[in-house]
Amino acid sequence: MQQTYQYGWLIPFIPLPVPILIGVGLLLFPTATKNLRRMWSFQSVLLLSIVMIFSINLSIQQINSNSVYQYVWSWIINNDFSLEFGYLIDPLTSIMSILITTVGIMVLIYSDNYMAHDQAYLRFFAYLSFFSTSMLGLVTSSNLIQIYIFWELVGMCSYLLIGFWFTRPLAANACQKAFVTNRVGDFGLLLGILGFYWITGSFEFQDLFEIFNNLIYNNEINFLFVTLCAVLLFTGAIAKSAQFPLHVWLPDAMEGPTPISALIHAATMVAAGIFLVARLLPLFIVIPSIMNLISLIAIITVLLGATLALAQKDIKRGLAYSTMSQLGYMMLALGMGSYRSALFHLITHAYSKALLFLGSGSVIHSMETIVGYSPYKSQNMVLMGGLRKHVPITKNAFLLGTLSLCGIPPLACFWSKDEILNDTWVYSTIFAIIAWGTAGLTAFYMFRIYLLTFEGHLNVHFQNYSGKQKIPFYSISLWGKGVSKRINQNVRLLAMSNNESSSFFSKRMYRIDDNGSNITRPFITIAHFENKKLDSYPYESDNTMLFPLLVLGLFTLFVGSIGIPFNQEGVDVDILSKWLIPSINLLYQKSINSTDWYEFSKDAIFSVSIAYLGIVIASFLYKAPYSSLLNFDLINSAVKRGPKRIREKIINGIYGWSYNRAYIDSFYTRLLTVGTRGFAELTHFFDRRVIDAITNGVGLISFFVGEAIKYVGGGRISSYLFFYLAYVSICLFIFFITFIT
Repeated sequence: MQQTYQYGWLIPFIPLPVPILIGVGLLLFPTATKNLRRMWSFQSVLLLSIVMIFSINLSIQQINSNSVYQYVWSWIINNDFSLEFGYLIDPLTSIMSILITTVGIMVLIYSDNYMAHDQAYLRFFAYLSFFSTSMLGLVTSSNLIQIYIFWELVGMCSYLLIGFWFTRPLAANACQKAFVTNRVGDFGLLLGILGFYWITGSFEFQDLFEIFNNLIYNNEINFLFVTLCAVLLFTGAIAKSAQFPLHVWLPDAMEGPTPISALIHAATMVAAGIFLVARLLPLFIVIPSIMNLISLIAIITVLLGATLALAQKDIKRGLAYSTMSQLGYMMLALGMGSYRSALFHLITHAYSKALLFLGSGSVIHSMETIVGYSPYKSQNMVLMGGLRKHVPITKNAFLLGTLSLCGIPPLACFWSKDEILNDTWVYSTIFAIIAWGTAGLTAFYMFRIYLLTFEGHLNVHFQNYSGKQKIPFYSISLWGKGVSKRINQNVRLLAMSNNESSSFFSKRMYRIDDNGSNITRPFITIAHFENKKLDSYPYESDNTMLFPLLVLGLFTLFVGSIGIPFNQEGVDVDILSKWLIPSINLLYQKSINSTDWYEFSKDAIFSVSIAYLGIVIASFLYKAPYSSLLNFDLINSAVKRGPKRIREKIINGIYGWSYNRAYIDSFYTRLLTVGTRGFAELTHFFDRRVIDAITNGVGLISFFVGEAIKYVGGGRISSYLFFYLAYVSICLFIFFITFIT
């Protein structure tokens, strides 16, 4: 076992050769590197699979031995200052490593097909591999400085991946928004790290916890300063995990490729904030005010994310707000001290939400292949509907993830979310009511997404799915420039290439004849696509995109079993609790309690009933024509009591609140953007009209005085005597008046 742990430092560096070799290859041998680009995706999957096997092996050893391993070496030594680097292998590290590698492998396999026609295919895989290195380095770090270094590398990778299609203005703005918002949290994190070093004199976690607890126990510390430093540390987690009020970057980050949404914004990067709070929980748990603050921010995020997901039209934005709400549940569990529940929900949610995001990517991919379907419409759920007949595997996978997130047994999220909901009753009745109510909202908006996308009838605007209408269609190339050489002879390029650089989605349009069924797709670059025919209806994605959906579906079905107790030596204990024994003992100094199955079943019935209520309401509302649902007309007509005008105001108010993101973005725009520009203009006016005016005024006065004085020197002594006597007389008069008064 010791031999295995000694090689733990390799975990972050195993995926690193891929981005290095891709960069060197593109620099020295660009043509050969591009021709062999499929080889790099295989190497990325292979190296990440090695890390996954290594992480699973370490996890099995930890479960069997309940051990923690840390190795450090000195990097900088100067008098009393010593900075050490190393790695820490504990349950939290192994859990995060398995999540990063398993989801990462599925995303890499999925991306090989999803990004196959993108000209920046190699750049995409280089970014993904470097992100995996940064994230693995983050979770294996043994001190705060090392965490901060990898924290910034993860943020850089997020910036690059969100803005991957940087020629699209929306993507460019989204990556800048994410970067700036996260810099706010990162600056707070850096100040918090420096503050705790000032207090304890150490960056190492074990030394930091021990010294800090002794200072608290002996009352040898300024509690106000400690609280401030803890708040600053928590600020980093707020930004990275999209907690209120620094959540505004997450929905805009959906402008990146869908595989990025699945990897970064569902399972890994947004979980970094949860990881940080979990890692520092021994520090926070002795500061009650910080625990209360974490719980308060979390419960606001839970409710806000759920309400903002209610009226979203973009399928990925709806899932993004769902992610925000579920991250709030995890943070709430940590704020309540429910360490195990938070990590359990982190695991189950990662696989379920990755399944949903990859499922949405499959839907988007299918919709973009419809003749006449603009890429800008392919994410709009209002323009979908009836897809269950055309993409049955994607539909079933998406339904599985939806049911899991709703908390329907025996799927993964049922086991973890139920624990958090039950813990809220012990912590706060108000928080419990909000958390349980939000569970119903989760079921409602998730089934709204599912029903709008897959169920119902084909959308009235796109009845050409059936292929019965013979009308001319247009296809917009998803893959940008350079595809026109491979299009079929029946496809004629229209002269619409103006301003092509302003958008990743090329404005080149291909005229399709009336039949449309015998025309090869205009963006063929890979051999296995050549048999696909361009048609007027969507079709199922290829096997390399469906395989990750099936694997993640199996995880969604069975990963919840790690939290189901089994009897061991007369005590009901589950795999996850046994896995987390070292961390739980560090936090609470107590053993694992047995499970009361009667209480669990009673609470489960209540939570499942709330989830089913949300599903029933969503099913009732979204079986009608979708055009009326957009403005909540069906809800308005269903409400019989009260004046009609009041009903309309209430419904429109709820819809406006949700669709307009609770007006928080508008508030930030006015407060920060407009306010900053207004303040800049005010200071510019003050600088020009006051500061510059004083300086220029002194110069002008000197000039005019000089001009006036030069006429005094006429060469006459009588004139000089007159001015001299006048000056003396004025001075004497002023002195006399001053003396008298």
